[in-house]
This record gives sequence, C-alpha cells and structure tokens, in this order.
Amino acid sequence: MSVPDGWQGALGAVNWDTFWLYVLAEVALSLSPGPAVMLVLAYGLTQGARRSLWASLGILSANAIYFALSASALGALLVSSQLFFTAVKWVGAGYLVYIGVSALLSRPSPITVSSRAASGRSARAIYLSGLTLQLANPKTLIFFAAILPQFVDPRLAIGPQMVWLAAGSIVPEFFILAGYGVLAARARAFATDPRTAQWTDRVAGALVLAAAALVVSVTPT
Repeated sequence: MSVPDGWQGALGAVNWDTFWLYVLAEVALSLSPGPAVMLVLAYGLTQGARRSLWASLGILSANAIYFALSASALGALLVSSQLFFTAVKWVGAGYLVYIGVSALLSRPSPITVSSRAASGRSARAIYLSGLTLQLANPKTLIFFAAILPQFVDPRLAIGPQMVWLAAGSIVPEFFILAGYGVLAARARAFATDPRTAQWTDRVAGALVLAAAALVVSVTPT
C-alpha cells in the first residue's frame, strides 16, 4: 500500500531517529520538577484540576512562541545578550516571589485559598500567569536557543521540522502537566477546608518560591 504524496512529504520533513530521542528527552525534562510544574501543582492544590489546566495552556502557549522564535533564529540572538537574559531571569523570579510571599502571608494572590479573592480568579488570569511564568523563565530560553538546535537536521527544511518538534514537545508536556494538576487536586478537599486553608497557602507559597529559586539558579551557557 503506497503512502500519499502529501503524507510522504510530511513524514520526510523530520529525521525520525532524532525526533524520538528528542521526545524522550522532552518527557524526562517535563517530568522533572521545575518552575512550570511547581506552578501547576500550586494551582491544582488551591484551584482544582480543571483550573490548573489554564496554567498549563499558558505555559504551553509560551513554548509555542519560543518555537516560532527558534524557527527564525531570534531565540539564539536573545540568549546571547547577557543583559536581556539577566532581565528575563529577575523579572520571572520577582513575579514568582510576589505570589509566593503573598500566599505565605495568606494575602490575595493567584494561589491563595484562604482569601475570598481566590474564588474569583478567572481562567484568563490563570492562563496569563502560566504564560508570564514561562516567557520569563530563562531555563526555557536556554532550551530553545541551545538545546533544541541539536535536534534539528540542517539537511531538512527548518519550518516543517519545528512543527514536528513543537508537537513532540507540547503534546506530551500537556498530559504531564495535567497529570500533576490532577494529583495535586486530589488533596484539594482537605486543602480548602477553613481549618487547613492557611497551611495550604503556605505549601503553595513554598512551591512557588522553590520555582523562583530554580529560575534564579539558571545561568547562560
């Protein structure tokens, strides 16, 4: 049975041996606790599994933006700028510290459950927090500028390869982040009880502060 010409072109747009190695590497990186995982855990714990999906979608949207930058080689130019890299790192860390400390003090924030303001947290705001976090995460910038190019075959067209590599990254990471959100949400009934809400805030705040520490620890290579 012959493969249609259109499918032959699509399947020939990527080096499949390299692609599957890339997917395995992506799965391993997505499973490891990083700023994105910490944020999704915090939302799953305080807002529930469904609302944590909006944070995941924001994170993955930022990844899609970086894939587009990588296709244009702009990502490598940005990461080569020490000033830009440092600014991105501290903006991201500052944002995480703000919501983490707010949660520790049980003040209104994206992840606070002991405050009435938490119940009014919109899906849009949750999505934007995930988007902001990932765009300002220098670890993400390093991956797209320094690691991703190692999986690109220079003999093939860059654009189609980026489409496949984006799919190989975004699809598994969506399910991994969703899984983390579901696991964290299983404790939500206990976590949102008025008697334990302040402790939940502190745990969520600690998770986000840990994410901030991970962001600050990243250095350009």
